Order: sequence, then structure tokens, then C-alpha cells
Amino acid sequence: MRIPSLLSLVGFIVVIAATYCPMLRPFGLFSMNVYDMNKPFGMVILLVAVIGMIGVVFNQLKIARLAAWTTVTLSALLYVGAYLKVHTSFSFLPMSSVAAYLTSKIKFKWGWYVLFTGAVLCLSILFSRKSVVPKTGNEVVS
Repeated sequence: MRIPSLLSLVGFIVVIAATYCPMLRPFGLFSMNVYDMNKPFGMVILLVAVIGMIGVVFNQLKIARLAAWTTVTLSALLYVGAYLKVHTSFSFLPMSSVAAYLTSKIKFKWGWYVLFTGAVLCLSILFSRKSVVPKTGNEVVS
């Protein structure tokens, strides 16, 4: 395995680990990981990362590249969705100052850094090329 393939494999493993890291901490009471925020979306991220790992291990670079781009896209969509949910969850309150105060009590945690680091490491598969063994005419065919 080449270095970009190994980095991509490590990236997929980091993405899987990042789904269990704390992403949000509402009101300082408990931490939420990807599965607490949106379980089906977390399962899709997990499935894509496993497919990407299988593609890297079996040297199926097209599958691994597709999984890498999908992982980056899903990570970005999850962040945008969480950001919008946090900033619109208290919009029903008539006083905007109370809504802004409650929104400020929901903190983004360090799990986002791990998730995006893993997704960027997955993109290192883009620099890998499938090696073709050149055939020479000196081989004996029996």
C-alpha cells in the first residue's frame, strides 16, 4: 500500500472514531455525538467510511475516492445542519434576547475538528494511482 492509501485508511478510521466524539454540549448538561444528534445520518457516515476502508484495502481506488468525497460532503452537511438547528431552535420565543441567550448556551465541541480532520485525510486517496505492472516480451509462456 502506498502512503496516500495508508493516510486515507487512517482518515476513514478517524471518521469512524469521530462519530463517537462529543459534537454539541447543550446547556452544559450532557454531550451529544453524531448518533445523538441524528442517528440515521450517523449510520450513513459510518457506512460510507466502512465502504471507503474496504475500497482502500482492496485497492479499488474509484470506490475509495467516491467514499472520500461523500465523507467530506456528509461532514459538511452535518455541520451545516447542526449550525442551523442550534441557531433556529429557540426562534419560537417572542423575545429575541432570551432566544439569543439560550442559543449561546449550546456549545460546539472538539469532535468537529476530529471529524473534519478525518474527512480531509480521506481525500489523500486522490493522490494515489493504481500501479500497472509493465509486461515485457522476455517472459516464457507455457
